[in-house]
Amino acid sequence: MVFFLFSQVLHPLLMVIGFILISGEAILVHRWLPGSRGFKKSVHLCLQGLALACGIFGIWTKFHGNDGIVANFFSLHSWMGLICISLFGAQWLMGFMSFWHRGEARSVRMRVLPWHVFLGLYTYGLAVATAETGLLEKITFLQTNKDVQKHSSESMVVNGLGLSLALLSGIVILAAVSPRFQAELMYPESKKMTTL
Repeated sequence: MVFFLFSQVLHPLLMVIGFILISGEAILVHRWLPGSRGFKKSVHLCLQGLALACGIFGIWTKFHGNDGIVANFFSLHSWMGLICISLFGAQWLMGFMSFWHRGEARSVRMRVLPWHVFLGLYTYGLAVATAETGLLEKITFLQTNKDVQKHSSESMVVNGLGLSLALLSGIVILAAVSPRFQAELMYPESKKMTTL
């Protein structure tokens, strides 16, 4: 019983902290972190690895509840979560192989970069959408079982959290796709040329 309650708290906490907060910070590393490109890339990779570890552990806690693995895959939230963790893991491996490993030619890395950025932002948006469906699923179950009233403070907290996550994701994605950021990411030497 204690582990069931523990998993009910840990799953959403780890998923939001890992996939939304830490992953959002990792996306913004190239924007706000001072230092060389190599340093920014290593911090980005480490933060995304930490986010992935939080996500895997968060899913593990959900699977070790009373219901087991199969019983947890009944909703849109669970299927979106499975797709999200799979894409996130593949994206992390692709980033590690293409950008951290220096064996590939620069031209190959530059061709992969737009896809890496697109899939990263898509996965981040999917993580936020998955969190939103998880919040909706949880509050619907509580309201259906009459554990929580429709116009209660708990409902307001869930709605506020959902709106905050949507706002945060908009800010992160806007910062990541702003034209200034794209020019620095795609053509780092252009910044040096404009300052001359």
